[in-house]
Parts: sequence; structure tokens; C-alpha cells
Amino acid sequence: MAADKVKKLIEEIEKLTVLELSDLVNALQDKFGVVAAAPVDATAASAGTPSAAETPGEEQSSFTVILKDGGTNKIAVIKALREINPNLGLKEAKDLSEKPGSVIAENVNKGTAEEAKAKLTTAGATVELK
Repeated sequence: MAADKVKKLIEEIEKLTVLELSDLVNALQDKFGVVAAAPVDATAASAGTPSAAETPGEEQSSFTVILKDGGTNKIAVIKALREINPNLGLKEAKDLSEKPGSVIAENVNKGTAEEAKAKLTTAGATVELK
């Protein structure tokens, strides 16, 4: 019975726009007092500590979000870019959306990178995490 409830919830969530999804995440965070993004590990960023790529067996802690293709729904992608980085002006977001290989976010934690990827993918863009 619980599996049916979960399936129905997922189906409803799939119908949401990026902005509605963002509002849902914020409402859940407020309601339950949780944060969707993982905290940044300051020790991994300190000098002399090998990066995740250099240390076998450890999970990568720093990600770069790269826009591979802006897709056909440019307006949605531009809105998602401005939501991810509120400091972007309309022209800057438009330019980023039209330039394959653009770095959207650099040295961000996994939660932030996954959230940015989800927003852009939902908007119709192709995104890569490195």
C-alpha cells in the first residue's frame, strides 16, 4: 500500500515545473527543519589534503556543473540558470545557455551540484558533473 502512495507522489512531482519543485523543496525544508544540500567539508578543501580524485576509495567532494547543451526550451534553461545563480543577469544567462561547455557552478558540494543538474535537466538542458 505504501508503494502505491509513493508512486502517486512521484507522478505528481514529475508534473511540477522547476519553480514549483523549488517551492516544494523549500516548504519541506521549512516544515521538517532539514536542508537538502550536504554541508561543505572544510577539511577536504584545506591545503595539503589530497583531492577526491587523487585518493582512491574516497567519494568526490567537489563538483563542477557543466552545461553540455541548452536544449530547445531556452527560456526554461535561462530561468533555471538564474535560479541557480541569482547574480546572473538575463543576458549572461542567455549567453551561458547558448554556449556548450559553459561552467555553471564550480567547486560545489554534491548536493548543490545534483540540485543544479536536476533544475537544468528538467528545463531541457544536457548537463555533466565533473
